[in-house]
Amino acid sequence: MTVSDNMTAHNQKQAAQAIFGGGCFWCVEAVFQSVKGVLSVESGYAGGTVANPTYEQVCTGSTGHAEVCQIAYDPGQVSYRELLEVFWQTHDPTTPNRQGNDVGPQYRSIIFYHTPEQKELAEKYKRELDAAGLWSSPLVTEIVPFTAFYKAEDYHQDYYGRNRNQPYCLLVITPKVEKFRKVFQEKLKK
Repeated sequence: MTVSDNMTAHNQKQAAQAIFGGGCFWCVEAVFQSVKGVLSVESGYAGGTVANPTYEQVCTGSTGHAEVCQIAYDPGQVSYRELLEVFWQTHDPTTPNRQGNDVGPQYRSIIFYHTPEQKELAEKYKRELDAAGLWSSPLVTEIVPFTAFYKAEDYHQDYYGRNRNQPYCLLVITPKVEKFRKVFQEKLKK
């Protein structure tokens, strides 16, 4: 094992996991890829009843899956609470089964927790946000236990990074990323 391999193995052992769904996974992925302490982001599907679903199956809304991102992060650089802050501030957590023009249960606001601590933090933060009245409607974000993550097809991975000039990217993702970068400057990777 080389020094580089040893460092990579050490970093992977230190990594924690978070899974968030906040509409189209391309948007969620583009935002979290920029967060300091995030080691990797994979787009995929979670929360449904079909093993190894395809994008086409998930798009029907009949599999129960949400489009999500699995985020590996270094808790020494970014806390789960900070990731929750980014999550809730970069989508509309008050609209069930919808984000902008994306409509269906696959676009619901959802958190899949891996540990009791993640569940407790997510529920507490959700209560705090509702009590603060930052939105005119209550938060509908689901907070559910993690069961399985299915990685999306390769063409969905790093979609924004590879397709910035596509109309959806220009009209939907770029404004979201720019807003995130303006609001969360201290959380950006250098």
